[in-house]
Amino acid sequence: MGLYEGLLFLHLVAAFLLAVTIVMYSAVALGATLGGRATFVADRCWDVGGLGTLILGIWLALHLDEYEIWDGWIIGAIVLWLVATGLGETVRKRLAQGETAAVTT
Repeated sequence: MGLYEGLLFLHLVAAFLLAVTIVMYSAVALGATLGGRATFVADRCWDVGGLGTLILGIWLALHLDEYEIWDGWIIGAIVLWLVATGLGETVRKRLAQGETAAVTT
């Protein structure tokens, strides 16, 4: 396995970890409660997945001659990453304050 394949594999694993967190936090938004262990797992998946997708994605873009860091889709991906990070931090803070659902009635 070459460098490209290794980077791509790890980048996709990091994206999967983000997807795990999104599913868990979406369940909270729909009214489910997360226990302490589930919250811990969601937070660690968010940390590792978030940093992994950003760092490995940029590394992949720099590694390949076909892409430049200022390509529109790469800038768009970084902007989406920043938005997702902000939304994720909001959910994490609300969970830390004891809210069990993002929408209260």
